[in-house]
Amino acid sequence: MARFNKGAEQLAKYADMFSAMGTEARLRIMQLLLSAHPDGLVVGEVQEALEIPSSTLSHHLDKLKNEGLVEVRRESTFLRYTANTDALQQLLQFLYAECCTRNRALKPQDIVQICR
Repeated sequence: MARFNKGAEQLAKYADMFSAMGTEARLRIMQLLLSAHPDGLVVGEVQEALEIPSSTLSHHLDKLKNEGLVEVRRESTFLRYTANTDALQQLLQFLYAECCTRNRALKPQDIVQICR
């Protein structure tokens, strides 16, 4: 039963992560932060690139941070956000395990081709 609970907790965690990225604005933020990896961007740079009002951007960044998809660090008076690539890797590995190893819905080499 403990194994089931751990699996259910992990599934809920991944569902929350997907939900956090489930808006166009948040997906655009993730793409932008990944393109700036590993340095990330300060909030003003994200706002300028995506033309999102500051209050709305703050809400989106908080949601992504709360689900562990982005990390934030203070630099003087600025907040610098970076994509949490470890969390994204876990999320992709979860999907990969389901689609490519258990039921072989996709061939592993097809996933690699998508990423190139």
